[in-house]
Amino acid sequence: MHIGLYFGSFNPVHTGHLIVANHVITHTDIDKIWFVVSPHNPLKDSHSLLNEYDRLHLVNLAIEDNNKFRASNVEFHLPKPSYTIDTLTYLTEKFPLEKFTVIMGADSFQNIHRWKNFEQLVANYSFVVYNRPGFDIEDTYGANVSILDAPLLQISSTYIRRQVKEKKSIKYIVPDAVEQYILANRYYAK
Repeated sequence: MHIGLYFGSFNPVHTGHLIVANHVITHTDIDKIWFVVSPHNPLKDSHSLLNEYDRLHLVNLAIEDNNKFRASNVEFHLPKPSYTIDTLTYLTEKFPLEKFTVIMGADSFQNIHRWKNFEQLVANYSFVVYNRPGFDIEDTYGANVSILDAPLLQISSTYIRRQVKEKKSIKYIVPDAVEQYILANRYYAK
């Protein structure tokens, strides 16, 4: 089976993430997408992160009606901070019959040369990169890269957290179940 790994903090998961994942599953030969919730991205500040189990639960709420999507907590059990190459090495050993492809935005791919053991990463794994305005892919570093023009929304998790903090609506920006759970539990309100 061909599995797409969509890594992210998902702090929180939002409609933009789901649109990209749906576009990838529809326009590639990927069979399933695993939303890999990262406990701590080494390139991001972790002080604003909701607990990883709460973020995992929100992803599960967002994708519960799609059997091609799965929330993954694999990085919860690996050393922190999480490095993509370590996660892929672990998954490849644990699931030797699966093919893994990394899904990411062009903005992230532009920084791949800064990632831990990036040479090993681009030599051994393929990538589906969705275009983002202002981030042209000029160097693939020898990686097997498929570039997609996925529909993009100008939504960010930072914007959603700010909306919640300011007691403004996040309706339609996140799935209804995610909105209800965030508000009921007062996530991001402080």
